[in-house]
Amino acid sequence: MNKQMENGVVKNGVVCSSESVNGGEDVYSCKESDASSADHLVVMVHGILGSDMNWKFAAEKFVRELPDKVFVHCSTRNMAKLTLDGVDVMGDRLVEEVLEMVKQKPCLRKISFVAHSVGGLVARYAIGRLYAPPRKENGEDLSANVCGKELKGTIGGLEPINFITVATPHLGSRGNRQVPFLFGVPAFEKAASLVIHLIFRRTGRHLFLNDADGGKPPLLRRMVEDYGDCHFMAALHSFKRRVAYSNVGYDHIVGWRTSSIRCNCCLPKWEDFVNEKYPHIVYEEHCKAREGEECEHTLTEDDGLDELEGELMTGLSRVSWEKVDVSFHSSRLRFAAHSLIQVKDPCTHSEGADVIQHIIDHFLI
Repeated sequence: MNKQMENGVVKNGVVCSSESVNGGEDVYSCKESDASSADHLVVMVHGILGSDMNWKFAAEKFVRELPDKVFVHCSTRNMAKLTLDGVDVMGDRLVEEVLEMVKQKPCLRKISFVAHSVGGLVARYAIGRLYAPPRKENGEDLSANVCGKELKGTIGGLEPINFITVATPHLGSRGNRQVPFLFGVPAFEKAASLVIHLIFRRTGRHLFLNDADGGKPPLLRRMVEDYGDCHFMAALHSFKRRVAYSNVGYDHIVGWRTSSIRCNCCLPKWEDFVNEKYPHIVYEEHCKAREGEECEHTLTEDDGLDELEGELMTGLSRVSWEKVDVSFHSSRLRFAAHSLIQVKDPCTHSEGADVIQHIIDHFLI
């Protein structure tokens, strides 16, 4: 057996887990063979101050449900305090990690991302760096229009399939109620914007959209277009599907509006009903890409967005999204919704297992 398999752990004769050559955690099915036949790389990215262990439950469930179809890599290049270095720095590290994995596993043909919280922004930055536009036989670049449905590029040389974010602050964290533990008090939110860099350093500046690198627009603003040599939107468009899972309440880290890429007036009215298979999924919506004048949105006071947040929402709406709203309002641990939705700790946050099952059941292979 190869080095990875020698270090692996077999569970129920199916799941193998090992530390990979490049330092990340790999989870894959083996069935006592010396290599997995999986050709679909699933990269799982944790959130701020997190680690690869945050995705352990989901990773193992993925390979049990999709044996010999997916090879799951839980990123470790940005663990703990390294998550404070900035979305771009973390994104560059993730780029290196993915490229090393692709080189290490030549059998890979497809790639998907599943990312939690700030990890979703890191993944969006990384795919912008990993994207290669489609080319003609003579090598001419064909990536003229990110909304062109017939043209698809590659991510790290692989076919992009699923891009899934879980409680990710796509519109940043500085707006009203975008960080719920500040209770929606404008004075608290303004103060947080001024001091966030003292706690979360460069990542905090990126989240609160007050970074100014060489006079450039805030990083999150740059990430809603193809900026310089980073094909952020072309990369996002290249995936067959994009999905945003959001907590409708009790997530005190990331608000519903920013994680679901909506303004206040677009937040759905959900009903308290029980779906036996997915008891915490309360609303699902397929949002088509909006182009041109249709994509322009005149902000009103009811939207809850400032001009910059509105630009982020408009930019991200130029590609289609599946939006899945989650509620743990009846859970005794509802105030830990930000961790429950990921099943960060299988012992403590097991109530979120149905969300992981929903991700798997709708996952394109």
